[in-house]
Amino acid sequence: MDIYVVQEGDTISSIAEQYKVTVDQLLIDNGLENADNLVIGQTIVIAYPRQTYTVQEGDSISSIAHSFGITINQLLRNNPSLNDREFIYPGDILVISYNTIREISTNGFVYPYVSMDILKRSLPYLTFLSIFNYRVTEKGNIISYGDDTEIIRLAKAYGTLPLLMISTLTPQGETNLEIVYEVLLNEEYQANLINTALNLLTEKGLSGVNLVISSINLTNQNLYIKLINKFFNLLNDKGFLLFVTINPNIKVEDGNFTFEKLDYKSIAEIVYRLIFIQYYWGVNKNPPAPVSSIAALRAFMDYITSITSARNISIGKQLIAYDWALPYKEGETIAHALTLNSAIALASDTSSQILFDEVSLTPYFYYYSSFTGESFEHIVWSIDARSIKANDDLIIDYGIKGSGIWNLMVYYQQLWTIMISEFDIIKLLPEKFQ
Repeated sequence: MDIYVVQEGDTISSIAEQYKVTVDQLLIDNGLENADNLVIGQTIVIAYPRQTYTVQEGDSISSIAHSFGITINQLLRNNPSLNDREFIYPGDILVISYNTIREISTNGFVYPYVSMDILKRSLPYLTFLSIFNYRVTEKGNIISYGDDTEIIRLAKAYGTLPLLMISTLTPQGETNLEIVYEVLLNEEYQANLINTALNLLTEKGLSGVNLVISSINLTNQNLYIKLINKFFNLLNDKGFLLFVTINPNIKVEDGNFTFEKLDYKSIAEIVYRLIFIQYYWGVNKNPPAPVSSIAALRAFMDYITSITSARNISIGKQLIAYDWALPYKEGETIAHALTLNSAIALASDTSSQILFDEVSLTPYFYYYSSFTGESFEHIVWSIDARSIKANDDLIIDYGIKGSGIWNLMVYYQQLWTIMISEFDIIKLLPEKFQ
């Protein structure tokens, strides 16, 4: 796999010719929406299959999968164009496999109102699906935001394990610390929380719990660890999996990365998977900064692997961009979220050149907008194929077993093209396509 950075004068045809691939392959593997208006600094992924097959008369997706001893899911993720087509035709060239390095488990996060079309495109790539639909309230009760019956059914059909994602967070990312400590300090409320979760798992046919912790620190970590142990003991007895997701809250101070050195070992050694991921929401009140930082993640993983094995660890990717108006004014400036494709479109519309930060390994660009005759400078921080590849390299370097994706409400093909070029996606359920 190669990643090409668009230069002045490039076209999708010239890039295809340079790498001896077809334009159609580049369009499909990159999900390009602006193929006629490439942006200087934009990334293009070039994937090289290990094995392909030319469709013959009478072939079907299931018959091809069977003949090569692979799953339909593998055909779907290696050939994303199949998601938009009802039929295959003689002469079609399908990718059977890539030169992958090793296996990986993936955990995608979605809200209950995710588009079913987007969900179907994402599920072939997912081992687990965490449904952000359940919030802890007073006395350890749990409320939900929407009907996730169809999401759960589809996940199972694609061999993906659906998880009950429990948090104290609202859909806007707000938390109620009063409720957090009410539960942490009251064993009766903890029992209610765990029993309610068990009932939901059974009622909805879910495979486990993803317990999202948004406010752990040195002072309260022992309370959280006790609660996690209670969850594990009861879930494990019933055959359910337990995941814990934590935002490590890495900060930059004087050019150094800082974070609280918590007892993550006690958590990692009992849960099925401990996921480290930073959540992002529709607005951001912080100063302009990279959306993610590989340098920061490496510093954090140096600590994690010094205290525990990486065998139960997953690290996250953030599929989001933010647009800040400049100059930034604390308490006044609010950055608004963009999809990754929208960020590229904005750069194209404003004739901006995409730059790249060599520390965080993330792209950014400047543009100007006008309002009531005044001109305002903006900065947009995003991620691209280089950021995703750097995250995957970190997974390989540290022997990390899983990847978490926040979030999958918008489909982004480059993420998956890079992943399947390097990893075989683990599936723990048999697929049951109708």
